[in-house]
Amino acid sequence: MEYKKTAIEGVYIIEPRVFADARGYFMETWKEEEFCRHVGPVKFIQDNESKSSRGVLRGLHYQQGEWSQAKLVRVIRGTVLDVAVDLRRTSHTFGQHVMVELSEENKRQFFIPRGFAHGFLVLSDEAIFTYKVDNAYRPQAEAGVRWNDPALGIDWPIEPAEVLTSEKDLKQPLLKDAVLFE
Repeated sequence: MEYKKTAIEGVYIIEPRVFADARGYFMETWKEEEFCRHVGPVKFIQDNESKSSRGVLRGLHYQQGEWSQAKLVRVIRGTVLDVAVDLRRTSHTFGQHVMVELSEENKRQFFIPRGFAHGFLVLSDEAIFTYKVDNAYRPQAEAGVRWNDPALGIDWPIEPAEVLTSEKDLKQPLLKDAVLFE
């Protein structure tokens, strides 16, 4: 796998080596020793999966404090635009984001460390999205930032009226009012 650093420290795009022939393909999607050598030690404890249709926007989510989560995400069907927003108040990239297209074709993975909000927009008719997390979900630690906050400058390639999101995500605070990381 190739580990590509992004403009924000700690966020990586991971390109797998795909071995394809007439039968299909084979690739490694997780190799702890290699991951730790390039990114650092992360102990993933749970895998999650979601299925969504075109126009669904999930995010921008995170968990606060001791329940913060690092995530390793990928798409096994369809295409999404995935975004990580730096919420580390003391970071020189605070409020900035990294955006990457993840698809079943490019097979990229995206590593989002703790201290970031995360979300994605489905670009295909449907998408199956999987991710590893390094901490358990705790409802009391749940937090978010509004996906369309102008302060974030995220250029979502969809008309706002076409976005399908949850009622909870529509009510998330703007960055200036969000709970942040130190």
